[in-house]
Amino acid sequence: MNTQKGFTLLELVIVVAIVAILATIAMPSYQSYMIKTRRAAAAACLLEMSQSLERYYTVNMTYMGDPLPNLDLQCSNDLAGYYAFDIQNLAARAYLLRADPIGAQADRDPALCRALTIDQAGQRGVEGEGAVNVCWK
Repeated sequence: MNTQKGFTLLELVIVVAIVAILATIAMPSYQSYMIKTRRAAAAACLLEMSQSLERYYTVNMTYMGDPLPNLDLQCSNDLAGYYAFDIQNLAARAYLLRADPIGAQADRDPALCRALTIDQAGQRGVEGEGAVNVCWK
């Protein structure tokens, strides 16, 4: 009696098919999770930038001057391929920070939460169809 050990080709094809089905189900869920995670990281980065500007204002009593080097934070470097950070409407007593999705982030989240904003009063905003409390999670 001569028995062989191993897998048949049919068994391998069935395993590959099961793995492919599971990957097809799991991938969209994972991508959605990554979009939300990057958006939350961008919101946290905007808050960190806002705090940096407030510290600058506390020392200098103005937002004008050279606060931009203070905004070169690690969080903005980590999200460089997914969000573009900008300071707009910089004045002596006002500013508007903005995070625009770019690349894959903009492609996969096209209408819900386009740009996140925050101003000197801590007023959060969002461009797109999403609500502020949803996009700033």
